[in-house]
Amino acid sequence: MKSISESEIRDGYRLLILSARLLQRRQDEVLAPLGLTRAAAIAMGGLADGPLNQEQLAAAIHVKSQTIGRVLERLHSAGLVSRTRLPHDRRQFTIALTDTGRALLKSARDAQANAFPADSNGWRKLRMELSRFVDSLQNPESAERNSTSAAAARRWSNG
Repeated sequence: MKSISESEIRDGYRLLILSARLLQRRQDEVLAPLGLTRAAAIAMGGLADGPLNQEQLAAAIHVKSQTIGRVLERLHSAGLVSRTRLPHDRRQFTIALTDTGRALLKSARDAQANAFPADSNGWRKLRMELSRFVDSLQNPESAERNSTSAAAARRWSNG
């Protein structure tokens, strides 16, 4: 199997960074008319399946609890989420989307979906490859086993 050169790795890294920036910019453009930021849309999306406390929400959307606090305060002030104190721990709140928040989340998701090319097959392939890439970064041992297994399978089928 041919190894990847350092320049190919650098070029791939630059493409990923540029792609992420362009996607973020486009998301910002379509969310702004709705009065939302990407962070707010992500937080609201994390609540789509039901109420969570702040720590659970932060874990679900892969941010620190302190980071999400300011976003939740703005969403609460705007009437997009409700905060209910937990009876067994008065320091904690359950956070849930309000009806207004749920409707705005649907609008945000529709706007985001329509903001990008409709090449569903290309998006599926990209998503699969990026998922594998992210998994290999998060679980290097698993990625090594899978690449070794894949190489062995190729040798076996060619042999």
